[in-house]
This record gives sequence, structure tokens and C-alpha cells, in this order.
Amino acid sequence: MVAGRLEGSYLVAPTLLGCEIANVCLKKLRCEPTQRDVLLTAFAQYARMPIEIVEVDHVPTLPLAEAFGLNSYDAAYLWLARQCAAELVTLDRSLEAAAGLRH
Repeated sequence: MVAGRLEGSYLVAPTLLGCEIANVCLKKLRCEPTQRDVLLTAFAQYARMPIEIVEVDHVPTLPLAEAFGLNSYDAAYLWLARQCAAELVTLDRSLEAAAGLRH
């Protein structure tokens, strides 16, 4: 489980994380309107998470996206993981595969 892998870790994410979390919440609100209160409570918890938000240098993300068949958003996570020499924790299989490869 992802939560277990993250517990006690120092977390770093690109600036786009907030937009991505908000988008996931919005999709769930549209699909499960009866869960509105629960979803909004969970979304509010994101703001309290100890995550360092880092500006991404987008110039080197484009070659990563091309090399591994990623979109630019996923390439930003891959770039940041490489910059920090950190484990990339994701549920996205393409991104996970790219993180395990060296190019």
C-alpha cells in the first residue's frame, strides 16, 4: 500500500501536485456526489501534509517524456525523483516503469 511506503518519509512533489489532487477530488465529486462531505474532508487533509513543493525545470522534462512515452506532467515527477535521487512512489504503471529504467 502507498500510505505504508510514505509513512515517516520526507516527501517532495512538483508544483502541479495541488492541481492534480484537486482534479482527482473533482472527478470523484462528480462520480460520487453522495460522498461530497467525505471527499472534501479528505481533500482538506492534503493541505496539512508535510510535502515540500518544488518548482520543476521543464526543459529537461521534455526529453524524459519523449524517451519514456510519458506526458509532461508525469515527466515532471520523474525529473524530480532523479534530481532528488529519491524513490518515485506512484500508482501509474508507465511512470513506475520509467522510474525503474535508466536512459
